[in-house]
Order: sequence, then C-alpha cells, then structure tokens
Amino acid sequence: MNALSVSNLKKEYSNGIYALKGIDLTVPEGDFFALLGQNGAGKSTTISIICSLVNKTSGKIEVFGHDTDKELAIAKSLIGVVPQEMNFSLFEKISHILINQAGYYGIPKHIACERMEKYLNEMGLWNMRDQPAVRLSGGMKRRLMIARALMNEPKLLILDEPTAGVDIELRHTLWNFLTKLNQQGTTIILTTHYLEEAERLCKNVAIIDQGQIIERANMKSLINRLNVQTMIFDIKSPLDKPLHLPDFTHRMVDETSLEVEIHRGQSINDLIGSLSEQQVIIHGMRNKTNRLEELFMHLVSQNKNKSE
Repeated sequence: MNALSVSNLKKEYSNGIYALKGIDLTVPEGDFFALLGQNGAGKSTTISIICSLVNKTSGKIEVFGHDTDKELAIAKSLIGVVPQEMNFSLFEKISHILINQAGYYGIPKHIACERMEKYLNEMGLWNMRDQPAVRLSGGMKRRLMIARALMNEPKLLILDEPTAGVDIELRHTLWNFLTKLNQQGTTIILTTHYLEEAERLCKNVAIIDQGQIIERANMKSLINRLNVQTMIFDIKSPLDKPLHLPDFTHRMVDETSLEVEIHRGQSINDLIGSLSEQQVIIHGMRNKTNRLEELFMHLVSQNKNKSE
C-alpha cells in the first residue's frame, strides 16, 4: 500500500499564479522520502495541502487509501506534521502542549500522559516538562515540535525543514531518532535544504521546481548518475615540484589542499597510486560538495533552461 498518493495536484492563487502545476507523487508505506526544491518551488504548498492547511484548486490526495475529499478526518488522524515555523504558545507548559495536542485526536488523558512522558524522554525534554516553552532553546523547541507531532502516533510523519538552524550535535541526534522511527514502521516525508541530510536518511527522492516534479528516483540510483565528483585531498606538506596527473583535472587550492575531478570510469585507486609514486602523503579526503547537491543543481538548472 502507498502511504501517500497525490494525483494531478494543482494550486492556483487569486492572482492567477500557479504554485502547483499538476503534481503526481506516490510514497510507499514504510518509505523515508525526500521532497526537495528551492525556496518557492512548491514544497511547503504541497505539504500544507496534504495536511489540509491550504485548499487545493484541483487534484486527488489519498493517505493510506483514504481520500482527503471524502474521509478527511481519518486521513488527518494518520498524519503527524512538523512545520517550519513554531506554532505553539511559548507561555504554555511543555507537558500541556503535548497533552492538548492529544486531545485534538480524542486520545484519553491517561494514554496522552503516557505518550507525553515517552516522547519527552525520547527528545530529552522530560526534566523540563513543567517549564513554559519560552525557556527552551531553538533546538529544544524543534524537539518539542517533533514530540508533539508524534502524540497521535501517526503512520505518516511529515517534517518540513526539521533541522533548520539547529547545531550539528542535535542534527545528528535527530537523524538517529528519525532513522529508528522509520525502522519501526513510520513512513517519513522530509523536506530539507541540507542535502547531505536527505542523502544520508532517505531511500527515495522527488525534486520539485516551479510547481512541477522534475525528478523522481531511488536515492542510490540518482546518486549513481553523477558523472564527475570533485574531491579535496589534504596532503602532509607543501609540494616541492608540480604534480604530474595527466588523466585528472586538478589544482592546488592552497599549499596542502589538492582538488581533483574524478570522472565516471576513472579509478580513485589509480589517482592515489600516482600520488604515492610522487611521494605525496594523503592525510584525508572529502567531497568538495555533497553529491546530491551537485545533481540537484544540475537538474534544476536544466529545468530552468527548458522553461526559458
């Protein structure tokens, strides 16, 4: 079964501008799915319509087979959403925010209290349960929003930029939590500007641009399309003579950083072997940019050229 099926979804505003131009999208049950796009591409509009926060112009949406036009209450009960913006009262107690959220779904109070304790512990907020939300740091507020979205134990969790503005340590903590949640059976849809996040977490990806899906693929197969990777090698000491690497485009970024383009079919082992022969000692290596980022920019650029 598909967790989400979207067919020919359109959104036209009163000024005649189309935010969505006929989106078709399916997310299988159990998937960890990335919906990527630049600002204004249509990501948040799509999510807002799925969650019934914005009215669509036309199209069909099904959540686990439930048509949102005919069975909206059932569909909404299966969804948890973490929006970009903080949308809770900063002066309400943290525990009350979660218990009140459960009340919207008709969850009995004793079950709501059990879940509140469970998810505040998961998010590292249990000791602050009686504090008003205003006392939380930005990262803690993000965690609170995730805990709140889980109070109805949704089968489909939608996260709109969940790690925006949080520190690296918290980002990795949330990655681990979301991976575990997905492994336990929750379908997750993620939008993010951190493309390394999408590459690390997600199994499948769709790229939206100018209100249209321009790519839909398995993450691994999409990454495998990359024809050129640019690698940065950290070398032990400055070179005393120019490098001889006739098969590779390369340049020295600074005295101890070497940038090399490696094309599909070229062997990184051959490159390292050639460097070793020239007595170049490598201390470390990394991609210059995230692989998905390179592909993303290429696909969006291609789509813009088609539109012009």
